[in-house]
Amino acid sequence: MKGKWWFSFSFLLVLAVISVMSLVPTVKPIGEESSYPFKSKINLGLDLQGGLYMVLGIDFNKVYRDETRSMGTKLLFALEDNGLKGEVLDLDQSIPEDPKVTIAVTQGDLEVAREKMREYSRNVMRLTGEEGNKFTYGLVSTYKGQMSSQAVTKSIEVIRNRIDEFGVTEPEIIALGENRIVVQLPGVKDIDRAKDLIGKTAKLEFKLVNDEVSLASVNEWLSKAEAQGIVYKKGDRYSEYLEKLNTFLKEDLPKGFILAFEKKTNAKGDILEQTPYVVEEVSKLTGEELQDASTQIDPQKNEPYVSMTFKSQGAKLFETITGNNVGKRLAVILDGNVYTAPNINQRIGGGRAQITLGFGTFNQLLDQAKDISLVLRAGALPVELDFEEQRVVGASLGADSIDKAKVASVIGAIMVLLFILVYYRTSGLLAIMTLTLNVVFVLACLVAFEATLTLPGIAGIALTVGMAVDANIIIYERIREELRKSGAHFKAVEGGFNSAFWTIIDANITTALAGLMLLNFGTGPIRGFAVTLLIGIVATVYTSYFVSRMFFDFYVNKSKDGKISI
Repeated sequence: MKGKWWFSFSFLLVLAVISVMSLVPTVKPIGEESSYPFKSKINLGLDLQGGLYMVLGIDFNKVYRDETRSMGTKLLFALEDNGLKGEVLDLDQSIPEDPKVTIAVTQGDLEVAREKMREYSRNVMRLTGEEGNKFTYGLVSTYKGQMSSQAVTKSIEVIRNRIDEFGVTEPEIIALGENRIVVQLPGVKDIDRAKDLIGKTAKLEFKLVNDEVSLASVNEWLSKAEAQGIVYKKGDRYSEYLEKLNTFLKEDLPKGFILAFEKKTNAKGDILEQTPYVVEEVSKLTGEELQDASTQIDPQKNEPYVSMTFKSQGAKLFETITGNNVGKRLAVILDGNVYTAPNINQRIGGGRAQITLGFGTFNQLLDQAKDISLVLRAGALPVELDFEEQRVVGASLGADSIDKAKVASVIGAIMVLLFILVYYRTSGLLAIMTLTLNVVFVLACLVAFEATLTLPGIAGIALTVGMAVDANIIIYERIREELRKSGAHFKAVEGGFNSAFWTIIDANITTALAGLMLLNFGTGPIRGFAVTLLIGIVATVYTSYFVSRMFFDFYVNKSKDGKISI
């Protein structure tokens, strides 16, 4: 045997040993404390191990409405920074996809105010109308397009960060059209908690409380709203209820303030108690300035709470707000819910704050604190998401798919192997060896690339085996042709492999191009099929041609009189 053959055989042996060792954790779980070099196993997709499939929708009309309202307030702040006075009059929602805000300024400041607002709103807001001292603005269409695109991209990023911390392996999160996001979470057991973490907007705000308004006045307002049918019903969005309530009470509430509530709920999500607060409409400090969030335990009360650390700019702003409002209360609001509203006793430096929970058992508060910390660390969703579709795929369905795939694979493999052995005899045994190595290499690559095996992926493996058998048949038939021509077995083997090489390469290149298109433009299971197919093509070319030729060289050299059975 030549040195080149031994080098090829050594390479194959090392590759086979590493591949088999990498598949051991898939067959037999390896503990983290074990010294075994491989601990990763093949990840199963949603259709094989069960989990959660969701379609989340984005209401961009609400996004435009909130941004228009926010920009109106920012324009007002820009005027105040330049010593000008003005007020936001109303928000025109007659055209849902193009809301407009009207700002009134002091009559004598028209020219200066017009110029300042034009400078501040450049490329964001457009002036759609002017009547006396009233200016009406709407969002610029290009800015709306940027908002829409960024909202989807940012939402996918935030959801992925949250899911990564939640511990789900190989989630699938992709955009569907312009205003939907598809989320697939294989192996998720706690469906409700997963939905809560994904859907939570995590909008953190710090707002001053207006304690000059009496509780009696607030209760009177709430009774008036209730008489008009503005009440919260379980299943409704609480944010929508708050928006309707504050719009209805706009004339009653002090200028620049809105109503917010501290809710206490039970395990089923039923609201047991609501404490109303009159808080600032616009927050000067938000979660965008947050550096980190973690779960801590109060040693004195033995209660979990969320500890927050601000970035440098946020720390300065927090110190300024607390220093200028000693004696007042500061509400910590997450997703519109007031978690705590402590009294400011002194200026607070160091950039640290906390969210106290204060209702429920220790374990319930601990889980809540962990979830709040998680979503704050992972970032706030830029928009509210609607759960438009949800499918829970049971593990039994995945197990059934695996069982049926096993049966089909075994039956198919036996039929293929019997055909090869009967038709090609000893050479067929060599083909079986290369086919086995092919499948082992494909599975090992799935482990190495941390790819997810789905039901279409299993179909990809089956297709790989079929392509490998096809390659072997091409080679063997070419060898038979060479034998009929010359009768020299060694030359026939060499001629058969050489003449079959480009046929095999051409066939696999065209299939690989199709696989690349599926990988690039496909989604979900289609990508799983494409990944398995592409890995299988590489493994097929290597095993069917190079490994098979090495086996044949050995076979010819060791056979009696250099003759082979084919």
